[in-house]
Amino acid sequence: MTEAVEITTFRLADGVDMEGFIAANADINAWLKTQPGFLSRRICQREDGIVVDMLIWASAQDGHRAADGIMIEMAASPVHVAIDQATVDWSIAKVRFALG
Repeated sequence: MTEAVEITTFRLADGVDMEGFIAANADINAWLKTQPGFLSRRICQREDGIVVDMLIWASAQDGHRAADGIMIEMAASPVHVAIDQATVDWSIAKVRFALG
């Protein structure tokens, strides 16, 4: 199995709600769709307010390549100011088992 899961958790910036955050992702979503190996994305919010942003990639290499590019190619995206950057935790892990 070669798929990988990218999980980023964070808090929203002061004054940003979930609807505003999702709207701020419009350009990021369009960019993701053009990235080699991109399979899907889910954005969730836990009861404690932490946002969980999960991307599925065809491989960990695809995820790392996109992660390297997003901060350069999408540096002007409004999504960056919608996130409390001090709370960001990011990782990519190879899928070891999948069901469904």
